[in-house]
Amino acid sequence: MKITDKKICWQGSFLRTIILTYTDPFGKSRNWEAVERVNCSGVVAVIPFTHKKELLLVRQFRPAVNNFVIEFPAGLNDREEDPIEAAKRELIEETGFFSDELILIARGPISSGMSSEMMDVFMAKNAYKAPHKLLEKYRTEQIELLEIIKSPLKGIHQTLERLLQDGDLVDLKVYGFIELAKAHLREEV
Repeated sequence: MKITDKKICWQGSFLRTIILTYTDPFGKSRNWEAVERVNCSGVVAVIPFTHKKELLLVRQFRPAVNNFVIEFPAGLNDREEDPIEAAKRELIEETGFFSDELILIARGPISSGMSSEMMDVFMAKNAYKAPHKLLEKYRTEQIELLEIIKSPLKGIHQTLERLLQDGDLVDLKVYGFIELAKAHLREEV
């Protein structure tokens, strides 16, 4: 199977919709609707732990679902950065924390049925309050009104359940990323 044509249907400042034409295993030409990022080389997400094994999450309003969503710090790599540098920047911008120990633990598609978007997932160990110089350099974007959620790893599922009961949504990737981080931490012991 292979893509034989790509047509842009609409393009905005951050996204574009496309129609991909591909040949299926039987030689039949088919169309698939998809979304691509514009001016972006990928997405990064960070699973930050403090030295006390507290997880840092962010709560922010997401217009697409008209609700507050609990997520790990994440963002676009729209500055042609090395993914680890983009992860460090997003961690500072979204939480005010920094880590000297970022480890790539996964890379892959986020929603392969809809988007070409790829995500690099990093674990940040021993995160600490970022120095003033870094906070000044990497300020939170004005449109992002973020609340930081701190939870002990051992109580993370109770924290998420409480937030769900309060009416927030939890990004489904959070659950998988928690288990991925736990597995990585067990391997280190």
